[in-house]
Order: sequence, then C-alpha cells, then structure tokens
Amino acid sequence: MAKQQTSGFEAYLKPTSSTHDQVAKVLGAEILAGTYPPGTKLPSEQEIIERFGISRTVLREVFKTLTAKGMIASKTRVGTSVREQHYWNFFDAEVLAWRVSLGMDSDFRRGIAEARVAVESRAAELAAHRASAEDIALLREAVAGMRAAVGSRQKFAEADLAFHQAVGAASGNFLLNAFSTVTEVALVASFLMLPLEEDDMHEETVLRHERVVDAIEAGAAEEASRLMGEIIDFGAIKVSRSLSRAQAE
Repeated sequence: MAKQQTSGFEAYLKPTSSTHDQVAKVLGAEILAGTYPPGTKLPSEQEIIERFGISRTVLREVFKTLTAKGMIASKTRVGTSVREQHYWNFFDAEVLAWRVSLGMDSDFRRGIAEARVAVESRAAELAAHRASAEDIALLREAVAGMRAAVGSRQKFAEADLAFHQAVGAASGNFLLNAFSTVTEVALVASFLMLPLEEDDMHEETVLRHERVVDAIEAGAAEEASRLMGEIIDFGAIKVSRSLSRAQAE
C-alpha cells in the first residue's frame, strides 16, 4: 500500500508517529542540511540499523521513501548515494517541511517567495478568465474564514491556505494547482514564526485577499495578478522583519 502524503500542517502540528517516519525525517533533514552532500554515500545499512535500532525491513522502507522523493539512489554492491540537488522533489510537502525545520535562511525564504510570485500571480490571472461562480464562492468563504480567525494563528493560516488553493483550482491549470504544497509550507512557516497580528494589521491582510477576489470576479486579470504578487511580497516582508526582531532580542 502506498504511503499517504502528509500535508505541511500535519508534518508540523502532529507528532511523527511511526519509526519509519521518524527515521525518514532525520535522514532527509541530514541530507538537506549537507551532512551527506550530493554524490557521497550514506553510511552502510548496518550502521544505520544500529544507529536507530531498527530492522532491515524498516530501513528499506525508509530508503524507498527517500528514493521516491529523489534524494537517494541505491546500487547493488555500491551502496546508497545522495543524488544531486536538482533531483530532489521540493514540491513534496514532507521535503519542504524537513527543510523548514532546519531554519528559514534568507536564500530559502527568497526562493519560496519568488517561486510563489511567479506561479500564484499567473494562477490569479488565469482565474480572472476562468473562475466559475462556485470558485468565487469558495474564495469568498476563505476570506470570511480569515476575517473570523482573530486570535488564532492556526485557523487564520488554514483559511489563508484554503484561499490560495481555491485560486489555484480556479486557474483551471492542474499543474499550477499542484503548486499548493509550496504555498502550504510557506504558510506553515508563517504560522510558526509570526506573532498574532494586531487587529488593524489582521484586517489589512484580509482586505488584500478580498481585493484579489474582487479582481478575479471582475475579470481584471492584470489587477488580480499584481495584487496576488503584492500579498506574497507583503507576507515575505513580515516574516523577514519578525526574524530580524527575534535575532536582535
């Protein structure tokens, strides 16, 4: 049976339950951190088994997971090596969650924000041409959820994610819609790093999202694209400032 995909919120907010998940998370994070650089071999199976106190069967399931995520490759009589970074599936929610757990350095934050602007702005533009009445209703519902989530970062982040997923769905492009894993982990990072917003800032964030819906509903494609880009830039600036304040304390 295939292992069920874990969402970014689940990866952070629920404890890692199985031994398989725990070992995959540790080894995956170590690969991402450069403990085992691309082109180098992982320790032998016996060394890993002894390190974690696991069976060979569990280890091989872990290797299957990391192989499916593009991170390692195994060869008979050669061993298991780390693949080059361009093979790693950074659109996988668990890989992104592992990466965020290592810390949100400026290069990673910039990469996430730039990718989101490129993809989500285009999704908003297409949504302005293709959104149905049902799509608009879902977007309005998500914005209402954000507005009602005063005092709860998690509820706000979940409603925010629902909004961005609804824009992706309204774009009518399945590949743009699949990008939601990157959006999700960016919102998880915001959930973990940012303090509760003051009421005026909370309402400003909600209004920015509401303006995107208005533009999509009006068929104003360029406006929807611009406003979506501004939302993402605004969020990236808030995270950056929050981290700077934390480092100064």
